[in-house]
Parts: sequence; C-alpha cells; structure tokens
Amino acid sequence: QVQLVESGGGLVQAGGSLRLSCVTSGFDFRANVMEWYRQAPGKQRELVASLTSSGYTNYAESVKGRFTISRDNIKKTLYLQMNSLKPEDTAVYYCKRPTYRRDYWGQGTQVTVSS
Repeated sequence: QVQLVESGGGLVQAGGSLRLSCVTSGFDFRANVMEWYRQAPGKQRELVASLTSSGYTNYAESVKGRFTISRDNIKKTLYLQMNSLKPEDTAVYYCKRPTYRRDYWGQGTQVTVSS
C-alpha cells in the first residue's frame, strides 16, 4: 500500500525557513519522480518542484532560488527546503507520486508565513 506522509509545516515569519519532509512507503521510491505541490485558500493546487530519479529538478518560477527539493533514497523520504519565505507561500503543501495509472498524494502539511 502506497503511503505518503508529510510533516514539517508550521507558522514562520517572512524571511524565515522551513524544511518539509515526505516519508514514503509501499513502492520503489528511488525509481520514481516525486513532486511537491501547494494549494492556497481559494486557489488551484500548483506544482512547486519536481525531482526525477536521476536527480533532475524543476521549480515553479515563484520559488526558484528559494526552495530546494531533494531526496534520501535510503530513508525513502522527499524534502523541500524553503528559505526566504514570503506571505504568498502560505498554503497546504502536498507531496505527490505521479504514475501512469494514477497519482498518489499525501495528506498535506500547512505552511503559514506571517508578514
């Protein structure tokens, strides 16, 4: 059974940092593309960052230079290091495992950035 469990969210002041974690189980983590999404109130869910099994990364323009996606294949864990946080980064953050048949999502972790 595929499971994705996010943690690390919280309340932080603008300019601060947080590191999100997504602990996974039930599939071959090292062989999969993994992604971070976020959804702010009243907005559509959007892709924040992605990381392939070979290490290629892709970031939304709004987070380039501030966020870093990484993975630990031994711990089967995906990370999102978020620096220089802004109030507009406030959202629920989700990790996602995309597959051809369906997408798997975690339950999300709330990030709130105060001004």
